[in-house]
Amino acid sequence: MMAGALGMANTENKLSFEFNPIVRGMKIADSKTLFPIHRVFCVGKNYAEHAKEMGSEIEKKEPFFFSKVPESVTQVDKVLIPEDTANLHHEVELVVCLKKGGMNIDVDAAHQCIFGYAVGVDLTKRDIQKNSKDKGHPWESAKSFDQSGPISEIRKYEEVVLKNNNISLSINGEEKQSASINMMVWGIEELISILSQKVILKPGDILFTGTPAGVGNIKKGDILEASIDEVGALKLSFE
Repeated sequence: MMAGALGMANTENKLSFEFNPIVRGMKIADSKTLFPIHRVFCVGKNYAEHAKEMGSEIEKKEPFFFSKVPESVTQVDKVLIPEDTANLHHEVELVVCLKKGGMNIDVDAAHQCIFGYAVGVDLTKRDIQKNSKDKGHPWESAKSFDQSGPISEIRKYEEVVLKNNNISLSINGEEKQSASINMMVWGIEELISILSQKVILKPGDILFTGTPAGVGNIKKGDILEASIDEVGALKLSFE
C-alpha cells in the first residue's frame, strides 16, 4: 500500500507555528529544486565481507535498521571531526531517496517509491560504538550526530541504471573500500518493502543501504573521495 507523493499540495488547513519549522533540502543534480529530508534510515550488515570484518555474521532472515537524525545529512565539502571520538570511521554507501511512502509495500512496486540516489558516507564513532556495545547500551550516539551522513547531489531515478555499479572510497588517494552494489545481501526493493512493514514510509525519507568491507579511521587533514558508477561522487576534507 503506497501513499503520498513528493510535491503534492497539502489540502489541510494551514497551521500556525510558534516558530518556523526547520526544513532541510538537499541539492538535486541538474535541478533548481531541492529534495526535502524527512527521516533517515540505515541498514547494517548488508555486505557479507563487512559483516565479517566487524566480527558478525549475516542473518539472512531479516535486515536490521537504525536511524540517524535528519541533521546528520548534509552536502558539504568540509567535515569537523567530533571531539568526543578518537576513532572516526568511514563507511561509503548507496543512498536511496523516496518520493512516495506507505506501509506493506510490495517488492515489485517498491521502485515506484524511489525519487533518486546519492553517494553517502555513514560516519561512525567506532570507539563509542564499541564501548556502548560492550556495556549493552544503545549505540545511536555513535551514528547519529551532526554531519554524520554527508551525501552527494541526488541523481534522479530515471537517470540511473543500477546493476553491477562499482562503489568505492579512498583516503588521500589510497583506495580503502571497493565493491559492486550487486554484492548487497538485501536489494533496494527488498529493503524498502521490509522497512515499510515496520514503519509507514513517507515522502522525503532516505535510506543508507549498507557499506562494503574496508572501513577505517579518518584523521584531521585527510581527504576522502567516494563514488558510485552513474550515481555520482563525493569529496570531503576533515578538520
